[in-house]
Amino acid sequence: MKKIIILIPIFNDWESLAKLIKDIGFQIKDLKNDKFKFVILNDGSTNSQPKIDKPDNVLSIKILNMKINKGHTFCIAYGIHYILKNEKFDNLILMDGDGEDRPEEVLNLIQKNSKNLEKSVIAKRVKRSEGTLFKFLYQLHKLITFIFTGHNINFGNFTFLTKKDLVSLSKETLLWKSYSASFKKTIQNFTHINSIRGKRFFGPSKMSFLKLIFHSLSIIAVFKYQVYLRSVILILIFSYLRPYSGIAVTLLQILIVLFCLAIFFVSVMKVVDSYEKGSKNLNSINEITQ
Repeated sequence: MKKIIILIPIFNDWESLAKLIKDIGFQIKDLKNDKFKFVILNDGSTNSQPKIDKPDNVLSIKILNMKINKGHTFCIAYGIHYILKNEKFDNLILMDGDGEDRPEEVLNLIQKNSKNLEKSVIAKRVKRSEGTLFKFLYQLHKLITFIFTGHNINFGNFTFLTKKDLVSLSKETLLWKSYSASFKKTIQNFTHINSIRGKRFFGPSKMSFLKLIFHSLSIIAVFKYQVYLRSVILILIFSYLRPYSGIAVTLLQILIVLFCLAIFFVSVMKVVDSYEKGSKNLNSINEITQ
């Protein structure tokens, strides 16, 4: 029998969360040998918290209410540390609460892990539901990330983690800046399912263009030393090409330097970087057991 915790950060998306929990309960209803519990990180929501129905096959729903909004990444990092310190479990599933991480794929993650219990499972994005501009920017982000870090990060937060991998991941200090990059940096032996990015259950996306840029830089900043090394190599290569390409190469070199400066500033930005500091933002805990 496995004890599985499903960790979901949430900010004002209570209607989506209620539907997501109900849909997940339906998907896992036949898994009689596994025990499930939800841990919800309420990231300082400004609207009222409605009644949430607990599915019969779920032990409890615990809601950690934070005093002020600290952002998605903070919630994920804090939730991981909180669960390791306060919960008894075997595996953890991390997912977003707006419906874009599809509830039917929760079952796919569990089934994939059952074939090799020692491996964590990522939901590899093979199809997205956003508009053309977002898809273009996402592919550009992946290309830049690969060029400057050597890593193809083709997944988001939606993952199934073994407890062993979760312990390793919790020791990565830059987990507080980016979950997916910290996973790729820390966990070497994992498997995947193909995942289709769903559509939000309710309301518009909260991801602005500026937030998207910062999110991309935060991912890349986890590998900042690889970025600096590859940037030096590229600048040296462009130096040899300058006699043949003129000002175009010089502009590329300037852009690379500016990019490195941006990565540096993002990497040194002051953030909550420990469970103890994060706990100061914890206001209350509610638990639904019936």
